[in-house]
Amino acid sequence: MDHSRRSDRRPTDLLTAFIAAILIVAAAAAASCESTPRVELVSPDGQTNATVRVEIADTQSSREVGLMFRSELAENAGMLFVFSEPSKLQFWMKNTEIPLDMIFADSAGRVVGIVADAEPYSEKLLSVDAPSAYVLEVNGGFCARHGIKTGDTMVFAGFTPRSLD
Repeated sequence: MDHSRRSDRRPTDLLTAFIAAILIVAAAAAASCESTPRVELVSPDGQTNATVRVEIADTQSSREVGLMFRSELAENAGMLFVFSEPSKLQFWMKNTEIPLDMIFADSAGRVVGIVADAEPYSEKLLSVDAPSAYVLEVNGGFCARHGIKTGDTMVFAGFTPRSLD
């Protein structure tokens, strides 16, 4: 009695199935990336200087906690604070362990000011001289490393920013 098995599949059929499986996984990964909330920082000449994966602080309680009590933040990660109406916003660094750059933008996403290298644990109020609807917090020195300046634009991808309160 012969117990050997014979496959009716040809090697090219197996290769085709394997390639199809890889393409399906790659498409799912790409779709996942497209839905990840991020902010692109674009200069007036249309050049994207940086893309930041963001957590969104769109409620009173999430804005109050922000990035406090965190010991690290990935280089291309940040937190976007979303407000219902533009106003002159003030932030502090109480209980914030890492230095941050704060990028303030108006309701159209145009950067109206930057507070660079905010000092950890400081209770000094930090702001810019223009009304803002959004504040993007990133690692200290990020703006200098990526050439982010007043007049640049925040482009929102993977989400529509809106305050939930």
